[in-house]
Amino acid sequence: MSLSDYGVLVGRIADRKREGGKGSPHYQIHVRGGGVDFRVAVNVLSALPPSELLYVADEDFQHPMLAELESASEGFTTLPGKPAGVALDFIRGNLFDRLAMRTLPPDLAGPDNDLADKLDHYVLRASRDPNSRLYAFGQRWGPEPGVPDKVFGFSPGNGVHDVHMNQGNSGRFTRDDGVWQDGALLIHFPAVRQWVAIFLAFQSQTWHTDDTTGHALPRITPPVPGRPTPGASDHLLRIVAALVNPVGPAPEAETVTIVNTGTQPVDLTGWSIADRDAHRFQIIDGVLPAGETRRIPLAPPAALGNRGGIITLLDRGGLKVDGVSYTAADVTEEGRTIVF
Repeated sequence: MSLSDYGVLVGRIADRKREGGKGSPHYQIHVRGGGVDFRVAVNVLSALPPSELLYVADEDFQHPMLAELESASEGFTTLPGKPAGVALDFIRGNLFDRLAMRTLPPDLAGPDNDLADKLDHYVLRASRDPNSRLYAFGQRWGPEPGVPDKVFGFSPGNGVHDVHMNQGNSGRFTRDDGVWQDGALLIHFPAVRQWVAIFLAFQSQTWHTDDTTGHALPRITPPVPGRPTPGASDHLLRIVAALVNPVGPAPEAETVTIVNTGTQPVDLTGWSIADRDAHRFQIIDGVLPAGETRRIPLAPPAALGNRGGIITLLDRGGLKVDGVSYTAADVTEEGRTIVF
């Protein structure tokens, strides 16, 4: 199974409440969107060990999906779980570098030392800005007629939860697995043209999952937070540049440049590069020596759009090695190479 009602809530932050203690504490956010009250319940502690969540915040988030997301109506909108839209997938959407994630305790005494403090920093700022908007991705519950919300008291009870990675789960939580249905918090501050993105995951989740079910791939060693996986190709090769808009008419001679950061040569035969629509171009360039770069020419079905896109490097087993994204603003003129 996957999440039954996945989508995005857009609205203004009205209030927030921190929950501490054991069990299943959440950071609760009261949101008004489209004339309706919602509660966004954000996990700050895992029910499975290790209990501390993985967290990363990008204060200058840029991604091609933002152009469409900014025009979304207030309230909750159900999203189809597929690429090339605004649905989120931590692995396939190239939203952030997982090596930047860090673990944080849920709620400790003292300033700026726990997950609730980090969330407070952005949520309180947004609550004071009448032009800001919160975009909460996750699964909706309710409305619950005649039942007031248990935290903020509005009626009927109504809200969004699963505001975290929703694939690669273990135990009873595998029922929630799916692709293109991950949760997150995005906050837009239009006055300063800033997007803040907050991504959360559980340490018990796996970072390589099946492209259809979202289930963890059992043969993959779980990665260590903040570091590449020993003995794996994950992050060994990196995408460092792309020529998205070559000089001349279509079909264009687009290229992607990769570098081998490892100490040994890598045979690229059978590897592939995927675009935003998940179309793959298979690489046939052979061995890439250690420390060297290679400019790989793309061909259909893969293509890099001038209005923004994502580029993903996959090994011969179809596992993600590296991924980047770019926006229309990065495609400044014909013949100019984008550097990542």
